[in-house]
Amino acid sequence: MTLRRIAVVTGTRADYGLLYWLIHDLHQAADFELQLVVTGMHLMPRFGRTVEMIERDGFPIAATVDLALESDAPHAVARAIGTGTAGFADAFARLAPDLVVILGDRFEALAAATAAYAQRRPIAHLHGGELTEGALDDGFRHAITKLSALHFTAAQPYRRRVIQMGEPPERVFNVGAPGLEHLVRTPLLARAELERALDFPLGETAFLVTFHPATLDEGDPADQCRELLAALDAFAQAQIVITLPNADPGGQAIIALLEDYARRHPQRCRLFAALGQQHYLSLLRCVHAVVGNSSSGLIEAPSAGCATVNVGKRQRGRLRAASVIDCAPRRADIEAALRRALDPGFRAGLARVRNPYGDGAVAGRILAVLRQVEFRALLHKPFYDVEVTAHA
Repeated sequence: MTLRRIAVVTGTRADYGLLYWLIHDLHQAADFELQLVVTGMHLMPRFGRTVEMIERDGFPIAATVDLALESDAPHAVARAIGTGTAGFADAFARLAPDLVVILGDRFEALAAATAAYAQRRPIAHLHGGELTEGALDDGFRHAITKLSALHFTAAQPYRRRVIQMGEPPERVFNVGAPGLEHLVRTPLLARAELERALDFPLGETAFLVTFHPATLDEGDPADQCRELLAALDAFAQAQIVITLPNADPGGQAIIALLEDYARRHPQRCRLFAALGQQHYLSLLRCVHAVVGNSSSGLIEAPSAGCATVNVGKRQRGRLRAASVIDCAPRRADIEAALRRALDPGFRAGLARVRNPYGDGAVAGRILAVLRQVEFRALLHKPFYDVEVTAHA
């Protein structure tokens, strides 16, 4: 039997967590050869060099692509896309994958998609069709959709949107959000065990904070972060776990503010470059709210029974469960949203929240599709026209 080679690209701790069970099942499958390509923040010491986490998980790494990202300035990110495209071109030429799997909407994902498309390597894209109107990621995601030949969306409205973009319906599959699979398959830690692992007590009230720069927001991300930290000061009784933002424009200024905040509150605040999926999702089960603007607050937190305080415009346009509280990036608004998240009446309804992103049984659905598809046939992609009603 000839194994079909599947290259899976991962560039951040976040997308690796979302891809973990798909990577695991591809690695275990008798009819596929996993080619794991590691890039981006995984290779950067200031973000925890999480390539070592992948190695500890036991997955063989077929290639690494260094983006040579010198800073988080826009011109440096643009240059990193070019460097990444060249690096992925070399990696794909050597590995000769039959299919390239790319998740999401980051600039390194666009670089990988560009290199694969130019080499006639068909692309399977996860998490297409979504909107994050406050970030450059929105454009990156839609561009990757048009370079891709196979699509696995996280919800039915997103499937419809990918089809609206001209993708043939028979190539677009609603499988749900892959990140939810951890809540089904990953053994999570009990509170006491988690506190020992983190060496940090969670106390009676705890928040999990992740704040990324909203790269299309007109506001200064550092000023917005200051407003968030000022709102947290109103909850002096709360223990706070903070994870670092992505390597996006404006991220370094946010990191400096978070590091300073953690230094000034050593008893009630702990900062982590990367928690890993088991610790992160275990925290979702224990904290009172996820605070910030990470997609995990909209996708994973509702299934964990955790409230979300979603700050600012970064996730504007995404589906959200009733457990998500949106607020402006101002101290008073964030503080009010946190008080609502702590309200006993609001908390009583968290267990009944329906997550619009599915049930977490994702990797098996994707592999079932891959086993039915002739990859070479994917290179010829017709444009699917839909009837559009114009509005004046």
